[in-house]
Amino acid sequence: MKLTPRDAKPYFARPDRTRTGLLIYGGDAMRVALKRQEFLKNLLGSNAEEEMRLSRMPAGELRRDPAMLLDAIKAVGFFPGPRAALVEEANDNIAKILLDALKEWQPGDAQIIVTAGDLKKTSKVLKAFESHPNAYATPIYDNPPDRAEIEQMLKDAGLTPEADAMAALSDLARTLDPGDFRQTLEKITLYKLGDTTPIGLDDIAACAPTSTEAEVDDILHVVAETRSAEIGPVMSKLQGQGVNAVTLTIMATRHFRTLYRIAANPGAPIYGVRDRDRAMRQARNWGAVKLETALAVLTETDLKLRSAGQHAPALALVERAFIRLAMLGAQR
Repeated sequence: MKLTPRDAKPYFARPDRTRTGLLIYGGDAMRVALKRQEFLKNLLGSNAEEEMRLSRMPAGELRRDPAMLLDAIKAVGFFPGPRAALVEEANDNIAKILLDALKEWQPGDAQIIVTAGDLKKTSKVLKAFESHPNAYATPIYDNPPDRAEIEQMLKDAGLTPEADAMAALSDLARTLDPGDFRQTLEKITLYKLGDTTPIGLDDIAACAPTSTEAEVDDILHVVAETRSAEIGPVMSKLQGQGVNAVTLTIMATRHFRTLYRIAANPGAPIYGVRDRDRAMRQARNWGAVKLETALAVLTETDLKLRSAGQHAPALALVERAFIRLAMLGAQR
């Protein structure tokens, strides 16, 4: 059965131990992992691994030994309490194994918990869970965390915000992408280590991303919108601020991968971007084929930057790649 993100929140907080299983999937691996961690803790308790009530298996390992999953869900534990078998990084290569396990599951068996990346609507794994009468499939979108999520993150870190600081964090969550926002909260946690006072605006200002991050976004939009004449001046400014070439390449790859996901899956939910309309325009102008080429160029650039035999100035190499991409995008 499908479990919408709205319905998933209360279900993750109070899982049903009589269910056959749950599929958690989405493009942000970290967010999927955090949701999986939250669900398993509430389903099994905090001592599940020590009490051997949780069996973990990567999809690749399960593919080599298909009996592993069925053995795990049927095994009788030494300790009382609910049990689960976790399959990570699932894909259609193990769809038959999952289908067989779902079919063989009986009340009292360990729950089958599966995590996966982006899954197409035609995915056999997705269909298996969505069509099962006693299992759930829920997507994890890379949307900004809402106030309740932020409060929970702060609570888990042992932090309490002042009223103004909470409002500032909510604004920051809408401005940054979810991964950057999580990193900012981690910085605040370290910044407040040993300090029991509530988080204030000064604490946030000390840890929030600087204008450099915004200017990195600027160069990505300049490239994606094929404004090649503006690349040189913006790169010069970034160089003066000490921006790392590898960081630029990683962020560019992430941006173009998002555009490719939009172009290759028309009508699919759009997440992980601050300006959806702008991203949609960029993806439409490029098209999936050219975006594939763009990602190949960025991968090639990243490999050159990390190569021990690379002697060319790193930022100059990135700038040439950006100009090449802008010219590619301008082709009709």
